[in-house]
Amino acid sequence: MLTREQQELLTQTTPGTPMGELFRRYWVPALLSEELPEPDCPPVRVKLLSEALIAFKDTQGRIGLIDEFCAHRGVSLYFGRNEECGLRCPYHGWKYDINGHCLEVPSEPEDSNFRKKVKLKSYPCVERGGVIWAYMGEPALKPELPAFEWATVASRHRFVSKWLEQCNHLQAMEGGIDSCHVSFLHRYDVGNDPLHRESKGAVYSIADPDPKLEVTESAAGLLIKSRRNAEPGNYYWRVTQWIMPWYTLIPPYGRHPITGNAWVPIDDESCWVFVIGYHPTRPLTEEELTAMREGQGIFVKASPPLYRARANKDNDYLIDRAAQKAGKTFSGVRGISAQDAAVQESMGLIQDRTKEHLVSTDNAIIMARQRLMKAALGLQQGIAPPALDPETHRVRSASLVLPKQAVFQEATKEALRARPHVPPVSI
Repeated sequence: MLTREQQELLTQTTPGTPMGELFRRYWVPALLSEELPEPDCPPVRVKLLSEALIAFKDTQGRIGLIDEFCAHRGVSLYFGRNEECGLRCPYHGWKYDINGHCLEVPSEPEDSNFRKKVKLKSYPCVERGGVIWAYMGEPALKPELPAFEWATVASRHRFVSKWLEQCNHLQAMEGGIDSCHVSFLHRYDVGNDPLHRESKGAVYSIADPDPKLEVTESAAGLLIKSRRNAEPGNYYWRVTQWIMPWYTLIPPYGRHPITGNAWVPIDDESCWVFVIGYHPTRPLTEEELTAMREGQGIFVKASPPLYRARANKDNDYLIDRAAQKAGKTFSGVRGISAQDAAVQESMGLIQDRTKEHLVSTDNAIIMARQRLMKAALGLQQGIAPPALDPETHRVRSASLVLPKQAVFQEATKEALRARPHVPPVSI
């Protein structure tokens, strides 16, 4: 249970708040590359950490992320013309480059210096791994680019999508690091969909619904270790990486790809859920890509510009009470991410954690909150937060069977490290 002050610290990310300032020290997944497919394409509204912004790709292919509203009369530049290396306001023709500099004020004399006095807020962007990343912090403190394995493999080895979740980022992320709920909420999905089937790990997960959880700190965040019984004398381990401030890497099942998420605050009452699937050593198969595009596994079929799932809170996630009663789904909701959204969004836009009662299986959630609060408060004292160093990103999740007497740290050291040309360790 949190105090009211801790609740506010963890959930508020607007400019000037401790958590908002912490998040601005990292490169932020801002939008998918597919949203700005070519030079001079239409601009895109982007709201991040409660800031209303506009993204565009100029004539030279450079990406700009600037204040959404024209400095003249406050018109949204979403309606602007993207042309000749700038975005032109449709109201009076003021034009801005990717850095927010005003290039033209047509109503002013040609020899006027007025335009040089006008600049919109802007943030640097880079395109990597199918994602456009923005840095929204102090320029002098900009870290090196993210080095997650999924962002650096060949494009054929990776699939990245996103969807809109209508709740605070923290409760969405906490669902992603809660290993215990898989045995209930997702009970009838883990062994059936194309990204889980034909896996002995799925059999273990269903057979033992009472995992024993161990959580330890890592350089980047947390190692969340879920232990279930396997054959006599052995344990089945699933090790999830939680990487600050909002990433997970989820252990693969069998031959299938590693998956993961990033929960990025739009504002304090909604977030983007980026969903990643990748394989370090081979291209994704057509079967895998089709499953991801169609919303199987942890993926969601959601289309631009809203990226809202078909099963959502307005239609009660298409709940099927007959299927629930017949044991075809545990919750009556079909699809892993739809199930997650149903329970997470049902808590309200911002869950009141001053009323909760946590148990031992919530230790990952407890420790993640502690790491975030410690980092946010430490930043106020000038202490650099974890996971800025790209070396800390070069990790993997893993699923494996180990003898009960094995020393976990020694037995999993190599499996949890991203190694070029080495397949993931998976059962």
